[in-house]
Amino acid sequence: MITIDIVSDLVCPWCFIGKRRLATALATVRREHPDFACQIRWQPFFLNPDTPPEGEPYMPFLEKKFGSKVRVDALFNHVRDAGRPYGLDYAFEKIQLRANTLMAHRLLHWAQQRGEVDALVERLFSAQFQRGEMLGDLKTLVSIAEECGFPGAEVAAYLASDADAALVRAKEQSYRQRGISMVPSFILQNEMIIVGAEDPNILANAILQLNGVY
Repeated sequence: MITIDIVSDLVCPWCFIGKRRLATALATVRREHPDFACQIRWQPFFLNPDTPPEGEPYMPFLEKKFGSKVRVDALFNHVRDAGRPYGLDYAFEKIQLRANTLMAHRLLHWAQQRGEVDALVERLFSAQFQRGEMLGDLKTLVSIAEECGFPGAEVAAYLASDADAALVRAKEQSYRQRGISMVPSFILQNEMIIVGAEDPNILANAILQLNGVY
């Protein structure tokens, strides 16, 4: 079994695509090697660490960052085109606020100590990019966690505290110190780093190489 650490931020549209591309790569690997097994671990990154806890208007931020609405619309279309082959339909127009993702990353950290989180990660990305839900809102995160089978009261108590906030921040900083500045970044077996939402064939070949097939 190999480990695959995915350094990502839940407000990064390419990270959603990266998740789907990795799934495609793993399906390719398993067609040739049905017994292949891996452990996927989601790791925190903050694209916008200065985002206030309550969030801030989404489009004005992007227009300032990229220079114009025309430029932002072109970037949105590029992401839509890249996501479409993987069954992703983005609804950027539904996003009202740029979210602070510390609480969402804490939820993922907590959930990964308790079991499988693939459905939770998928739901969080969908909340951000398809439903226009606010990932910095405690009630929203509790509701999403409950949908995915986690105990709502326990999640609410955890998120209402500061538990693991310093730990999540420290983990994020550790990846920056390793030179990661773009997400998604895939770390295979803690040694090979693949930066970006790469083509599934590139991911599959890297996995096969580490798994001793090549």
